[in-house]
Amino acid sequence: MPVINRLAGLSEEMTAWRRHIHSHPELGFDCQETAAFVAGKLREFGIEEIHEGIARTGIVAIIEGRAPGRTIGLRADMDALPMQELTGLDYASEVPGRMHACGHDGHTAMLLGAAKYLSETRNFAGRVALIFQPAEEDGGGGGRMVEEGIMERFDIAEVYALHNAPGLPEGSFMTTPGPQMAAVDTIHIHVRGKGGHAATPHETKDPIPAVIGMVSAIQTIPSRNHNPLKDLVISITQIHTGSAENIVPDTAYINGTVRTYEESVQDMVEARLQEIVAGQAAAYGVEAELIYERWYPATVNDADCAAFAADVAREVAGERRVLWDQGREMGAEDFSFMLKARPGAFLFIGQGDTAAVHQSKYDFNDRIAPVGASFFARLIETALPVGKD
Repeated sequence: MPVINRLAGLSEEMTAWRRHIHSHPELGFDCQETAAFVAGKLREFGIEEIHEGIARTGIVAIIEGRAPGRTIGLRADMDALPMQELTGLDYASEVPGRMHACGHDGHTAMLLGAAKYLSETRNFAGRVALIFQPAEEDGGGGGRMVEEGIMERFDIAEVYALHNAPGLPEGSFMTTPGPQMAAVDTIHIHVRGKGGHAATPHETKDPIPAVIGMVSAIQTIPSRNHNPLKDLVISITQIHTGSAENIVPDTAYINGTVRTYEESVQDMVEARLQEIVAGQAAAYGVEAELIYERWYPATVNDADCAAFAADVAREVAGERRVLWDQGREMGAEDFSFMLKARPGAFLFIGQGDTAAVHQSKYDFNDRIAPVGASFFARLIETALPVGKD
């Protein structure tokens, strides 16, 4: 079946919800206004079981079906990004330096649309757990919700999520069985030397040559210490030091990201970084500290759940508009924490030819909201048919 008629009829409402959220972006775990808006809408829909304050501002709401059965979780993220919006839209961000540049406003609107439909029809046997999470962009809100026990507390058996994808045909879907998005780790290197006058460098312990040596050596990890048949990206993205042309600085800082899929590769990278930092520090007579943060794990779809979700997407969008087994990418997603806790699948929904996410002129395509909401609704009705456990 195509887009559900009732959800097509909710298109204007979903657009209004989405644009309200878009105008009032919030960051990280501080999604108080957004969470209050979501909870208010859920109450309007007649949903009585609403649990607030999970991971500070996260919400889990339960819709009971017509008969007992499993509980399936549907997740949307609510947080925005710390960047200035340059769209010029009449519903653009009202908060300087914040904008919904990744479409989380649209994800929330789609799940609200599905919630309204499912609360009206309840044409399923079991329960739906509507998961609205903060801090996907920075903070690991999905992981925090898992740590606070949502899977056990609400007896969630499977969990699914959608993310918009600029460049993918509007209203199409894409997913893959198994690994889909990478684990992300963060590198912090603090170098401490002895500053002084640039005219007498022999009286200093200059951290800059050490930093140059470290960054150059780090580039050899993927090329000389790593099996090229396994995914690995190491990018140094920040170097901060110095204040004037005639001053040798006391300190320097290096920051970067590591993307991979296997814990053994993470172990190797961390070990080599420790060796490189210590070795270069000794060579240049400075002190250095490596802080290696393992952040989001790899996003790994359960193969059976991904195949099932792709079949549901085909019902909604059509056979030719679902891209299956498309391989993996090196971006990261904190839905990975939920997929580590329970089987499920993560899918991309086509945004069309728009600005890319994390760009100042990005805006979610409201035309795809009924498609995404229909996917969520049909997934529940298909996975939990009335008359079966």
